[in-house]
Amino acid sequence: MANAGQIVAAIRDMAATKSLSAQEMNGLIKDGILAGLIRIFGTNVRAEIELDEDSGEIQMVVLKRVVEVVEDPSAEISLEKAHWDDASFEVGDVMEIPVDFSEFGRNAVMATKQRIVQLVREGERDRIREEFAHRVGELLSGEVQQVERGKIVVMINRARDAEAVIPWKDQNPRERFRQGDPIRAVLKKVEETPKGPRLILSRADPLFVEALFRLEVPEIYQGIVEIRARAREVGGRTKIAVWSRDESIDPVGACVGLKGSRVQAVVSELGGERIDIVPWHPDPEVFARRALAPARVSKVVSNGERQVITAIVDEDQLSLAIGRNGQNVRLASQLIGWQIDLYGSREWLERGADAALFGGRIAEETLETTDFALSELKLT
Repeated sequence: MANAGQIVAAIRDMAATKSLSAQEMNGLIKDGILAGLIRIFGTNVRAEIELDEDSGEIQMVVLKRVVEVVEDPSAEISLEKAHWDDASFEVGDVMEIPVDFSEFGRNAVMATKQRIVQLVREGERDRIREEFAHRVGELLSGEVQQVERGKIVVMINRARDAEAVIPWKDQNPRERFRQGDPIRAVLKKVEETPKGPRLILSRADPLFVEALFRLEVPEIYQGIVEIRARAREVGGRTKIAVWSRDESIDPVGACVGLKGSRVQAVVSELGGERIDIVPWHPDPEVFARRALAPARVSKVVSNGERQVITAIVDEDQLSLAIGRNGQNVRLASQLIGWQIDLYGSREWLERGADAALFGGRIAEETLETTDFALSELKLT
């Protein structure tokens, strides 16, 4: 059976691996010893516990109130028994009863160990909760511990005791990971479970793309360039809208990098997923033009009450604006937060629109601005 010195030594080893301070370690020992005393004397036992840090010796004194008739043996002692030790005791006095660790039976020792383990686990849970609660949206690195029932269990590099998983819905269906593979993912949320906090990671959320750009683009990390909006269909395409606090810095160029180096690093991490980077604009009409890139939009008109944008493109731009299976216009709509109704010029004219709107080609410099009054178009 373990003695006091062995328990203290074991806790010190644990303290080293868990980065516990001497004060925290002493607190663990005292709480653990108290659990053992409760097992011996009862629930309401009161005790004073002192630990000699140099020798590892533990001194314990149980405190009992002297009474005529004992109702709670864990906290009281009869006057008769108190007089066996010292005849000067009176009712109401507190008697100090020294206890040696050798008096701890197997059950008391087990209670001490279990309480210490419980406290360590609770401390770990609190630390993980405090460390990650405010880090949602950050990129975390780790190693695939196992793949089970569709989810990926990840061991985080700097928090190996944290439970971290990538659920099936937060994975890229085009990717396959095996045990031992290095992996990066964005922290999506911290979920509370009966066993403590669980880190929910994602490689499918648009936040993952944003976190990758924050890593690759110093201007984003420094807060000069902001990603104001994002939309993603994982494995296929992502659109982000960027804005710069500094007018001298082109936000799109900053994200693309020299010869595309920055955006290519993100594309590589995403397994070749296409990325459209457009400049953000507060005007939904201007923003819609940009969001529909790479298609050239001839005209746009908005309905603010319904939050609907009507976009008209030339016939040779229609398939590009729609995208494969409607992906481009769908992502553009998600990016601006408005519904986009897209029309080719032929269909729009067939609906009775003014043909003068398509009388000539649009100058390149007008593509990012709305250049007509809303009254020019009459929606039917």
